[in-house]
Amino acid sequence: MSPGHSLQIAPDEMREIFARLQPHLPSCLKKVEPHPSGCGMRYEFAPFTGREEEPSKPSTYYDDPKLGYVRESENEAEHLLRQKAGVLLSNLYAQAREEWKDAAYVAALKAVVKDAPDRWKTYQHEMKALRAAYDYLRIPEAAKEWPSAVSRLVDAQDRVKAAAIAFDKRAQEIAEVHDKHLYADLGHDAALTAAGYPEAKDWHITDARDYGKSYYSDWDTSLPLEEQARRLIEQQDAHLAKVGRLSGTVTN
Repeated sequence: MSPGHSLQIAPDEMREIFARLQPHLPSCLKKVEPHPSGCGMRYEFAPFTGREEEPSKPSTYYDDPKLGYVRESENEAEHLLRQKAGVLLSNLYAQAREEWKDAAYVAALKAVVKDAPDRWKTYQHEMKALRAAYDYLRIPEAAKEWPSAVSRLVDAQDRVKAAAIAFDKRAQEIAEVHDKHLYADLGHDAALTAAGYPEAKDWHITDARDYGKSYYSDWDTSLPLEEQARRLIEQQDAHLAKVGRLSGTVTN
């Protein structure tokens, strides 16, 4: 049976049901009305903060003499009325839980994002500087100050590594929140937008399990920034070593 959709409830039954359910309704419930589709009910709740206890059907419901189970053979009308009441209350708390899950997800993100926007900007800035320092080595003017130009490249590499590690720390915390709230309706980008960070759609955040690994294979495609930076720097160093070897500028 699909709760709230397969049961037909007359207006007078609805009034009686909610009169009986009143002691068991959550305080955050603001409105109950028929769903515009004509199937079931629509419930409106006060906005959740995500810090409340997860909404759940109260145990008092099961001990209520006006809602306890009655066999159909004993009283068919009362049996059906109580069945409908149970379905409606279950639906109500199910919707409340879904809204609460989203709120809890957003609240958890707000707690861990912290300075991630600044760390991301720093990483982007340092990566741009690194690429510029590397590209400079390819122009003739670099030959006039080769040791200094290479030294600036090394400094830029170090700054990129530090910026990548710093952002990865926040990204891992965010990824762990994504995992913890896997069953919320909100997607990752939507949750971060709701938390106040619409720009997060451009952040590089991999799965939580991708962080802190001691080894990444050549086939791994989901790499934290630190590993991406390590691979880029390794490629740059190998290229410079080859240039030095082929040009005869390598010194022992």
